[in-house]
Amino acid sequence: MNAVSLDFSKIVDESTERIRPYIRKTYFTYSPAFSNITSADVRFKMENLQVTGSFKARGAVNKLLSLNREQRRKGVVSASTGNHGAAVAYAAQELNVKCSIFVPNDASEAKLNNIKNYDAKIEIYGKDCVDSEMKAREVARQNEQVYVSPYNDLDVVAGQGTVGYEINNQCDGLDVIIISVGGGGLIAGIASYLKSVWPSLHVIGCSPENSAVMIHSIKKGEILDLESLPTLSDGTAGGIEKHSITFPICKDIIDQTILVSEKEIQNGMLKFVENERMLLEGAAGTAVATLIKMKDELKGKKVGVVICGGNISLDVLSKILK
Repeated sequence: MNAVSLDFSKIVDESTERIRPYIRKTYFTYSPAFSNITSADVRFKMENLQVTGSFKARGAVNKLLSLNREQRRKGVVSASTGNHGAAVAYAAQELNVKCSIFVPNDASEAKLNNIKNYDAKIEIYGKDCVDSEMKAREVARQNEQVYVSPYNDLDVVAGQGTVGYEINNQCDGLDVIIISVGGGGLIAGIASYLKSVWPSLHVIGCSPENSAVMIHSIKKGEILDLESLPTLSDGTAGGIEKHSITFPICKDIIDQTILVSEKEIQNGMLKFVENERMLLEGAAGTAVATLIKMKDELKGKKVGVVICGGNISLDVLSKILK
């Protein structure tokens, strides 16, 4: 898929209309505090206010709406560190489709509880999202069910691209957009759409130093199998599936990559909570940390930052606030 193809833009336009009854149009809010910190015009896309608490609901709903009657009858299987699982569970509940969600052993309690809110069957398997994805795919094949990928699926990527559709209709243009990167579905969808309308947009992809598989893979030119260390940005942590459609898209549309430390993520989260008076999760904190880290380069520019989710456990929040 060409990252700036008109065909993809059309798919996102259609996806926006399809998912509209199930999804919130989130705020794209000017931040006086962060604009002062960076001497830039900073706006936050508040996907922490999305249904299920993250952007993932967009892709999951779009995927399930694409299924035929027989596929819906058999049900779906997915794998997730939490947010995608809650999103698939939400979509399945809304559309009356049964689903099973596989999660790795280190999935946060807050995100597991979020999945449970939507009555999905939870299966705990593996050390990271790659292990749980492999198991979920195996079960889906055995039961002739559809596997809903967190990122390696055009319908899912197009669903995430609806964030870009909204941003395009909520401002007069941006110079820079900052988006956290895990499997690449969010940045692939948003940036592909926005570059089709704003070709000069500078796209910054950011990840924690402790788990930056996509960024290291882009630099190497191939998908790498790398160990991930514990990180506050658990929503972006883990490996990338081989032959993922997001890898070539990310190589094409990401103009700059930034890695941030756990201390920088913590600081970004604290400043956001203090100044914006709302919660965010570590993956969103990664984007805020990148904004702060790059403040000298961003001076005088119109900058969008995607606050991708707000699902943070009280335990993690209390540690950050200490």
